[in-house]
Amino acid sequence: MADTKQVDAKAERKVARLAQQISTFSKAHGGAEGQIAYIGERGARIVLVGTDGGWGDLVAPSYEIAQKAVEKSGITVHEDFDGEFAAKVTTGTYEWKRMAGIQIGG
Repeated sequence: MADTKQVDAKAERKVARLAQQISTFSKAHGGAEGQIAYIGERGARIVLVGTDGGWGDLVAPSYEIAQKAVEKSGITVHEDFDGEFAAKVTTGTYEWKRMAGIQIGG
């Protein structure tokens, strides 16, 4: 029983930490929306897109923790990273160079 409480407390701390990071991102970018994607044993990826087009991501140890964190932060969550949502992302020179480097083996 004590082990369960310890695990729950650890998970709640992780939820609080992720929610704080999401809220900080949202404030810095004039608001934010997100999407959660299951990434296997690694957990879940929370993709964030700011109102200004800035983007970032966080990794949670489980899908459940990711869901709780986005709920706690109060951002809008999308089911899919579809065309309309993806179109809100602004990419810069760094991203274009990085993507080109991947395409040509760099």
